[in-house]
Amino acid sequence: MYPTEYIQFLIHFHGDYDYFECHEILEEYWKTKPRGNRDHYLVGLIQIAVSLYHQRRANWNGSTKMMKSAITILEKSGVPLQRLGINQVQLLSLLNDRLQSIHKKERFVPLFLPLSDPSLEKQCIELCQKQNLSWKDLNAIPGEYIINKHTLRDRTEVITERNEQLQKRKQR
Repeated sequence: MYPTEYIQFLIHFHGDYDYFECHEILEEYWKTKPRGNRDHYLVGLIQIAVSLYHQRRANWNGSTKMMKSAITILEKSGVPLQRLGINQVQLLSLLNDRLQSIHKKERFVPLFLPLSDPSLEKQCIELCQKQNLSWKDLNAIPGEYIINKHTLRDRTEVITERNEQLQKRKQR
């Protein structure tokens, strides 16, 4: 019923709070769609994850920019969000509250997406348990690698992809 990538996004979002991985998973899924027919609401969800990643690292400008953009996109995405089992009204309220928290430079706490489908949440909880993750645990503390993933990860794949895209553009 729900795309596997979306389920994985939710597990990272609410399980290990690996927002960088959330971004990677949904972006790869988004890229599988044909250009011009890509689901813009996925960009909104990606931007929430990126905003939270930045907020946790006290990158207030990056966090603000991404959250504002996510809100703008998701305000126009009621039906797609409903199909993903997300309550749009509650989500927008949470995001606007979070934006205020970011402006005040308040201490980071995880944000939980307002899922409206109990069977989706049950599936995610079960998958988290299989991975020894707690679902929506406010006391969970991600490790250094998750918090600073963009600086600590192996970038070989990213650099290779970037070079391939550059070569393609030069050939046009």
